[in-house]
Amino acid sequence: MSSRTEIFIIEKSLPSARLDKFLGERFPAVSRGTLQRLIEEGHILVNGKTVKPTHSPHAGDEIQVHWPEAKPSKVQPEKIPLDILFEDKSLLVINKPPGLVVHPAAGHEEHTLVNALLHHCKGSLSGIGGVARPGIVHRLDKETSGCLVVAKNDETHLALSEQFASREVKKIYYALVCGEPGRASGEIRAAIARHPTHRKRMAVRDDSIGRAAHTSYEIIERLYATTLMAAQIHTGRTHQVRVHFQFIGHPLVGDETYGARQNARVKELTKYAAPRVMLHAKHLSFIHPRTKKPMSFEAPLPEDFLAALKFLRVKS
Repeated sequence: MSSRTEIFIIEKSLPSARLDKFLGERFPAVSRGTLQRLIEEGHILVNGKTVKPTHSPHAGDEIQVHWPEAKPSKVQPEKIPLDILFEDKSLLVINKPPGLVVHPAAGHEEHTLVNALLHHCKGSLSGIGGVARPGIVHRLDKETSGCLVVAKNDETHLALSEQFASREVKKIYYALVCGEPGRASGEIRAAIARHPTHRKRMAVRDDSIGRAAHTSYEIIERLYATTLMAAQIHTGRTHQVRVHFQFIGHPLVGDETYGARQNARVKELTKYAAPRVMLHAKHLSFIHPRTKKPMSFEAPLPEDFLAALKFLRVKS
């Protein structure tokens, strides 16, 4: 993609925030490492001057972001089948199967969603962050299935990123949880940050440390020793649904990271062994960046999720 520049004004001072963190909130599809690199290379200016990633944004500051011309991706295209719910010239929405890694990483350079999209899109790619690749605007964990939107160009990528950042995108997950919550519905407002000792885990932390996180939920169906829940996430924190349901004492079925003890109890009672973390991105809605029309999508539950429900209904 060709290079492009955008300019915006900071509306309020953020004395305790860093510029790289602020930009990460505004452009959630761009990694913090990439933003730090762009700042250090002078692609991001404050009032026309270079600054450090630790710079604190102030009200009235003019931020100039230059997205450099995208370099070819080193990731190779692969012909991997995709379950496409919608596609046009700007974007596509897929139903991601469980077990598919979204982004290539060390030890996982092949057989990812990005490999599949490079083959499917054939040159129509978003290059935000400086590398030509399909525009992964938001992510789903490897084991999570369901709705995922992908941008085909920079304009769509940035517009969707802003919708995610401003919480205009509606995301509803189906989660199979351990136990039976007493309340039919509720709200979870608990800040999330990196776990203080287990660096690959997240945890509910004090508001001064964690980032605000909000999940609302309602019971869909009570099963044997488990419950099918609908969870709407109003913020997009890493592992948010998993951490929040652990926080209220009902971790997800199959989630050994956040609920080993409760999962052992469920296995003992039901004789059901989950093949993965039982989480599915059921619903996704947003405004189409080009047509400005509301778009809404539903991803059907995958076979392993349906099998779990059938098994646990028989037991109930």
